Amino acid sequence: MIRLKRVYEKPSRHDGFRVLVDRLWPRGLTKERAALSLWLKDVAPSAELRKWFGHDPARWKGFQARYRKELAGRKEALKLLRQKARERTVTLLYGARDEEHNEALVLKKVLEGRHR
Repeated sequence: MIRLKRVYEKPSRHDGFRVLVDRLWPRGLTKERAALSLWLKDVAPSAELRKWFGHDPARWKGFQARYRKELAGRKEALKLLRQKARERTVTLLYGARDEEHNEALVLKKVLEGRHR
């Protein structure tokens, strides 16, 4: 099972394996409060893509397509996440305020084999 959660939300025992999928460390958050199992920068969008997107909902469709292309080249990181998800719950953590337009949503769909 793969879940999504803002990294600023309180950790729960139901989170299982907690993976931060942002390239940058979340502002104002200590490592203790984040309670991460893993910080996997390798699956985060490139700096160029992140800056282009800028969390602009009008660019969401384009962001998803570009990010999927980037993820296609990160097979080892995806393999690791899929393996962990077979073993137990994996919670993909993200820092964005927008819960409907962020990289964790796209990553979850890719890991689950969904295309939209």
